[in-house]
Amino acid sequence: MSPQKARLVLDLIKGRRVEDALNTLAFTKKRVAAKVEKLVRSAVENANYLSSEKNIDVDLDNLYVKHAVANDGPRMKRIRPAPMGRAFRYVRRIAHIEIALAERGKNGTADLATVVGEEKAAAAPTKKKRVVAKKKSVGKKAVAKR
Repeated sequence: MSPQKARLVLDLIKGRRVEDALNTLAFTKKRVAAKVEKLVRSAVENANYLSSEKNIDVDLDNLYVKHAVANDGPRMKRIRPAPMGRAFRYVRRIAHIEIALAERGKNGTADLATVVGEEKAAAAPTKKKRVVAKKKSVGKKAVAKR
């Protein structure tokens, strides 16, 4: 899937609560919406894992989509047969999708959000935590990195 088409869907869910984002993706008529929904569910499960196994305080009900980006991946050059024995070249584009979830602050503001899953530095105690689920490629062979 091309990054331009993936960005159309990602712009719909940026800044929304996870429940609202999943509901929006379920009723979006774009083909990439199913892949993005799977990616958001994976990020929620990563946050759930951090809260249960790593003892990081994460409230799953307050999670929202903080960061959703579709970047260019490698392009596959293909050839389509053309009349009179010729060949036309075309490019199959691949998108690398990144989604980060964050937890809203106590008063519901996004500026006091903590990003789930980012490692803390010893010198900077104010660094936020972050969960990022990356989709390696969106196409026929999709691989999720966690």
